[in-house]
Amino acid sequence: MRILPIASGKGGVGKSLLAVNLSLALAQAGKQVVVADLDLGGSNVHLILGQTGVQKGIGTYLNSADMDFEEIVLDTDYKNLRFIPGDAEIPGTANLKTGQKQKLIKKIRGVSADFVILDLGAGSNYNIVDFFLTSGRGIVITSPTPTANLNAYLFLKNVIFRLIHSTFKKDSAAREHLNKIYAAGSGAQRIYVPRLIQTIKEIDPKSYALFREQIRNFHPWLVLNLLEDPKDNSKSLKLRRSCREYLDLEIEHLGIIYRDDLQDVALKSRLPIIIYKPNSVLSQAIYRIADKLIVEGEEESEEQNELNLTIETIDESFEEAEVEAEVDFETKMRYMEDLLNCGALTQGDLIETIKTQQYEISQLKKENIFFKAKLAKAINGGFAAY
Repeated sequence: MRILPIASGKGGVGKSLLAVNLSLALAQAGKQVVVADLDLGGSNVHLILGQTGVQKGIGTYLNSADMDFEEIVLDTDYKNLRFIPGDAEIPGTANLKTGQKQKLIKKIRGVSADFVILDLGAGSNYNIVDFFLTSGRGIVITSPTPTANLNAYLFLKNVIFRLIHSTFKKDSAAREHLNKIYAAGSGAQRIYVPRLIQTIKEIDPKSYALFREQIRNFHPWLVLNLLEDPKDNSKSLKLRRSCREYLDLEIEHLGIIYRDDLQDVALKSRLPIIIYKPNSVLSQAIYRIADKLIVEGEEESEEQNELNLTIETIDESFEEAEVEAEVDFETKMRYMEDLLNCGALTQGDLIETIKTQQYEISQLKKENIFFKAKLAKAINGGFAAY
C-alpha cells in the first residue's frame, strides 16, 4: 500500500481537485484506492465526490471512544474507490492533539488498499507537515503565481525543519547548536540549510548520519496547476532551483494541469471533472499523472521498494513537463477553435475570456513587482550568519 499525501502552501491551487480526480483515475485503472479528507476544519472532498448526507467522519471517530475506524471508510458510487470523510462538522477537529494525530496516522497506515491519497489542509502547521511525512513521495501542488510558489517553497522548508527537529535528539550536540542559533535571534526562515547540515556533520556525525538516512528517500513530487500558457511552466524550474540551493532538496516534476472553467461546472453538478468531461485537457492531464504513479510504483516494486531516483531522472521529469505544457496548450487552442466553428462558443464569449485573462495577467504583474521589491530589500539588507 502506498500513501500519497497531497499538500499546498496556500489554498485555492486545486489540491482537492487533484486528490479526488487522481483517486478516481487510479481506481479506473483497477487499483484499490482510498481518498481521505484530512483538510480538517475545511473538509470538502465529499462535495467533489457528490457524497451527500455524510454523518460520520474523522472528527466523529476521534471524539468517540468506541467507534471502529472501518466505520468511517465509506464506499462511493465509483468502483474500487472508498472515502474517509473529514471532520463531519465536529468543532475543533483541525487542532489535533499529538495522541490523536499518531492514532490517526497508525489507522491510515493500516488501511487495505493499493493507494491511500490524503487531501491535506493548506499551510504549514505541524499536523499538516506530519501527515505529509507519512510518505517520502508526497505531492506538492502549486500554481504559477509568485505567492503560490513562495508558499510551496516555505511549506517544503517547514517539512525539512520538521525532519531536522525529529532527528536531532534533545541531548545531542546538533540540537544544542540549533538552539544557539534560535537564541541568537535567527529564526528558521533565516537559516541556510546546507550550511547548517555541513556544520552538524562536523560537530555531531551521529546526528548527521541519522538526518541523511531520514532524507535519503524524501523526494516530493511537484504538480503545477492552473497554467494559462506554456511559459508558466518556467515557474517550476525556479521552485526546483530554490529547493536545491537553499534546502539541499531535490523535487521531481509529476505534471502540469491547465486552468479549465469546466471544473467549476463539474463541481456544481456534484461530479468529478474526469467523470463530467473525461476527454477534457484537464482530465487527460490527471490521467497522465495517474499513469506515471502506476509505472513508478511498478518499477519501485521490482527494485524491492528501493527508490532509484537520479539527477538524470529528475531532469527528465522537468523536460517532460515542458513538452506536456506545449502539447496541452495546442490541444486547448484546437478545442476553442472547434467551439467557435460549431457555434458553441460565440465571439463575445471569446472576447470576455480574453478580457478576464488580461485582468488576471495585470494582477500577476502587480504581484510580481511587489515581490521583486521585497526581494531587493532583503538582498540589500544582507543575509544572516546562518
